[in-house]
Amino acid sequence: MKKHKTKFIAAAIVLAVLAGAWFLGGAPEVYHPTYHPVAEEVQTPIVLAQAVVEPEIVEVDEADEPSEEALEEPAEEIVEELIEEIIEEVTEEIAEEPIEEEMTVADDGSFTVTLSVRAHTILYNMHLLHVDKHELVPDDGWILPPTQVVAYEGESVFNVLQREMRRNRIHMASRFTPVFNSAYVEAINNLYEFDVGPLSGWMYSVNGWFPNFGASRYLLSPDDVIEWLYTVDLGRDLGVDWVAHEQRDE
Repeated sequence: MKKHKTKFIAAAIVLAVLAGAWFLGGAPEVYHPTYHPVAEEVQTPIVLAQAVVEPEIVEVDEADEPSEEALEEPAEEIVEELIEEIIEEVTEEIAEEPIEEEMTVADDGSFTVTLSVRAHTILYNMHLLHVDKHELVPDDGWILPPTQVVAYEGESVFNVLQREMRRNRIHMASRFTPVFNSAYVEAINNLYEFDVGPLSGWMYSVNGWFPNFGASRYLLSPDDVIEWLYTVDLGRDLGVDWVAHEQRDE
C-alpha cells in the first residue's frame, strides 16, 4: 500500500508541474516541417525533399486504343503489314513522279561512247602472221571488248582510242599523214599493218559506218559506237568495199 501511495504522490507532483507551466507560459510550440518562423514564403530543402509529385493524367482517345484482336496478333505479322504499307506508299509516289529523260551530256561537256578493238579476222589467217606474234591475238579476237568510256565535246575517234589504250596499258602506234591532215593508226597491241599480208591493217567504224577519212578528223557525238577492226583484205573481209574501189581508181 505504501508503494502505491508513493506512485500516486509522484504522479500528482508531475501533473502539478505541467499545470503550472501551462498557466505561466502557455502551450508548448509544436514543430511543423513547413513552418519557418522568419520567412514563411521560402521553401526549405526539407520540404523539397518531401514533396510528392503527382503523376500526370493523359487522356487516351478510344480510337487510338489497340483492339483486343491487335493485341493478340503476333509481332512479326504486325511488322510485315507495316512494311507492306510502306512499300505500297513508296511505289505509288514513284509512279506519280514524272519520268525525266536522262541527260547524255554532262555539265563539264562529257558524254559516253562505246569503244571496242577486235582482231578476229587474224584468227582465220594465223598462217600469215609471224609465229612470234601468235600470242598477241586473243582466243576470241577481242583486244578490248565493247566498253563504255567517257569522251568530251570536240574530241575525235583518235583522241578516245589513244586515251583508252594508254589507260588499259595496251600498246598503240600512230603517225600523222599530212596528205590527209589526219593521224593514222599503225598498230594496236603490237599488231601492225602488213603483219598479216600486204592488204592488212586497222580500220575504224562509227555506228556501223566506215568513214573514208582519218580518225582524228571524226568528231564524236553522245552514244556513238566506235569499233576498231583489223582487216587482212583491205576491208572486204569486214564488208567494206569502197577502200578497194579507191585503190583501183588510184
